[in-house]
Amino acid sequence: MKKDVYLLSGFLGSGKTTLMKNLIAALKASNLKPAVLMNELGSVSIDSQEVEEDTPLKELLDGCICCSIQDKLESQLQELLFQDEFDVLVIETTGAAHPVEVVDAVMSPLFADHFHFKGIITVVDGKQWVSRGTYSPQVLQLMREQIRHAHLLIFNKEDLLTEMEKGTALFEIQQMNPGAKLIMTNYSKVSSSSLLELQSHSATGDREKTAIGHQLNLRAHVHKFTGSVSQTDFEEWLRQLPDSIYRMKGYIPFTGRKYPFMFQYSYGMPVLLPEDMNLPKNLVIIGENLDESQITAQLKEMERNNKS
Repeated sequence: MKKDVYLLSGFLGSGKTTLMKNLIAALKASNLKPAVLMNELGSVSIDSQEVEEDTPLKELLDGCICCSIQDKLESQLQELLFQDEFDVLVIETTGAAHPVEVVDAVMSPLFADHFHFKGIITVVDGKQWVSRGTYSPQVLQLMREQIRHAHLLIFNKEDLLTEMEKGTALFEIQQMNPGAKLIMTNYSKVSSSSLLELQSHSATGDREKTAIGHQLNLRAHVHKFTGSVSQTDFEEWLRQLPDSIYRMKGYIPFTGRKYPFMFQYSYGMPVLLPEDMNLPKNLVIIGENLDESQITAQLKEMERNNKS
């Protein structure tokens, strides 16, 4: 059984830690055991004391999960998988983290058999949003990206706003991400059902989406190769990919090669490097509005063509 992964996103001070505590309580009430991975830009974790002792906890300090400390991330994930018992992983990112980069960092081909990305819950500080004109263009862009890629939006601290400010903010945020459910609240208080609705169910192998699930934008799809593929066919497939695929990474088994090639793809730029050992033949694909069944069919057809 793969372990579900939830990412908590949002700018600094928006209320992510309070939301994390609420999500942990909701998971426990559903008889699911959570584990927590907390990322702080500083050398000391201020919020780790908020996690109860019976919940496995790993901390990533002195950097952002999506850029400077990816090596630490892999070791922490490995320790969690082999040392702790849990059903769901809750990741609280730094306020400076870009959600696409975090999904890219977490969904490593090495762990693709263990984790299933469920979604991003972004907390928006209502007062910050209304007064966002005081922030730099870089911060504003990050806020917008955190909102745009969310699957569930928590508009927090609404009690600090007037009715007109709330109405305007609601319209602005829904325009940026019309596919996500938006909840206005205080102290990150959200019902358990709203938090757990992000889960999808797989009774027959075909994932049936919930009311929120069918609207998900950013997705992480994992393809596991069962045979080898032609490098020519694979490179031709890459040339035909839509712009909505942002990242890919994995280990590709090419015909006539003893070991798979390491593959990295970022915004249209592919890199292939030969490996000197056998590694999990997984390909992680991250993008918006992915047609997962079509991608799987295309890759499987490549494998079949290579056998004939």
